[in-house]
Amino acid sequence: MSQPELYYAPIPRGAREIVHATRGDTLSDVLERVLDKGVVIAGDIAIRLMDIELLTIHIRLLVASVEKAKEMGIDWWEHNSFLSPKARERAEKRNLAEKEEELKALKERVAQLESSCSLSPLTAERKTRKGRGTREPALPSRTPGSAE
Repeated sequence: MSQPELYYAPIPRGAREIVHATRGDTLSDVLERVLDKGVVIAGDIAIRLMDIELLTIHIRLLVASVEKAKEMGIDWWEHNSFLSPKARERAEKRNLAEKEEELKALKERVAQLESSCSLSPLTAERKTRKGRGTREPALPSRTPGSAE
């Protein structure tokens, strides 16, 4: 696509007027050109108080078509689970796999704790008490009239 040449209106000598192109581009022409080539807008904002930097904001804005962005290696929208159903499915599968792995680890830990409890002497004593059929009181019984 060849670019048409711009023809400028004559400027009177000594006049301080803004120069305007006489060729009229439609908004769609300008937008097509911008998306085809791409435009980068960059800026930095720094807020300082007495030579102490409080806040710095680096702004980088790229305006381009999807095809042009992919040519440049930019495709973050394909991996964002909010914007892409495929990315959402991948994220859900990954979360499910993580939860299953966590559940498996917890089950192994519970089994390990149960097996270690079955070997402790305290558990063996509890089992023998249950076998007697009577339950021993934890504290000696007191009656209101008894004095110790």
